[in-house]
Amino acid sequence: MPSSNPIADSRNRLKLGVFGLNVSGGCAMTSAADTLKIEWDESVRIARAAEAAGIEAIVPVARWRGFGGVTNFNHRSFETLTWAAGLAALTERIGIFATVHIPTLHPVRAAKEIATIDHISRGRFALNIVAGWNEPEIRMFGVSQLEHDQRYALADEFTTLLKRLWTEDKFDFAGNFFTTPGAYSEPKPVQRPWPLIMSAGNSPAGRDFAARHADLNFALGPDLPTLAATCADVKRMARERYGREISVFTMGYVVCRETEREALRYRDYYVKEKGDFAAAHNLLETLIPNSQSALGDQYMAMIENFIAGYSALPLVGTPEQVVDGMSEMARAGFDGLTLSWVDYDEGIAQYREQLRPLLIQAGLRVE
Repeated sequence: MPSSNPIADSRNRLKLGVFGLNVSGGCAMTSAADTLKIEWDESVRIARAAEAAGIEAIVPVARWRGFGGVTNFNHRSFETLTWAAGLAALTERIGIFATVHIPTLHPVRAAKEIATIDHISRGRFALNIVAGWNEPEIRMFGVSQLEHDQRYALADEFTTLLKRLWTEDKFDFAGNFFTTPGAYSEPKPVQRPWPLIMSAGNSPAGRDFAARHADLNFALGPDLPTLAATCADVKRMARERYGREISVFTMGYVVCRETEREALRYRDYYVKEKGDFAAAHNLLETLIPNSQSALGDQYMAMIENFIAGYSALPLVGTPEQVVDGMSEMARAGFDGLTLSWVDYDEGIAQYREQLRPLLIQAGLRVE
């Protein structure tokens, strides 16, 4: 893993990131007040607050259109590479990710853009690679969505070419997807041999891609036991197939109040009373066609979990209960966790004042 990135350098047992700061609504599909509006001053304010709280990273969502419904969830979004460059110039210590959809850009251009941001950030940049799952978005770029495993074949070639551009002088490249005569890119990134790479693949092909190429895997799943099995499998795959070590992160959405009853009441309010069920259905349909019949009794639970936090695991209750939930994730083998809230300003302030001291007491944080 690159040695200069704040995530790699962190001494914390459970590393933390802020997720979805660049998209309207963040990760909560609700019309409740105080969700993210997506204004530049908002991004800067929250990024600096996360940095002051000692959080290691900011991880954005690559989004090109909304999901309809009352909120048109995520319809307003900052493009992640240019957004990351701006935040890199206005912060000092926090790691700054960009999330890229492989079918939307060429690796020669990506190599130079990423190296540029790594210089602006002085080695704090990280790349989240997504093979491309949202067919209506990919269609907007005038390209067809590839069959699932072919997306990862494309991602493999894309990433291989990126790494060569970051480490080699002029060379010729001829693959199945890219032909690049006289491939060349300068300056090289600050991080050696290249910036930290994250991948969010959870299928067999996605796990293999992460095991081969990524420093971090972003695991998603319906419950902690399922996620723990994914975490262990990716780490085993990296070690046994490629002789590498990989860290694994997952997601948590936070609803923290003085009492568990208050926390549950607020979650019910923003999910069941103010939730954008149409947008959640549209998102789920993109992932699972005919989702209501395909999922049967699980459909509504999955819809509500998407509304609550973009399918993240719940961290709902008192400060002590939230920290207990984070501790369970660490014991399950996770190295890190991305967090989201309905109100990011309030959530980060609450993290700094209430959760961080408890996490230090629990041995999960040292700073």
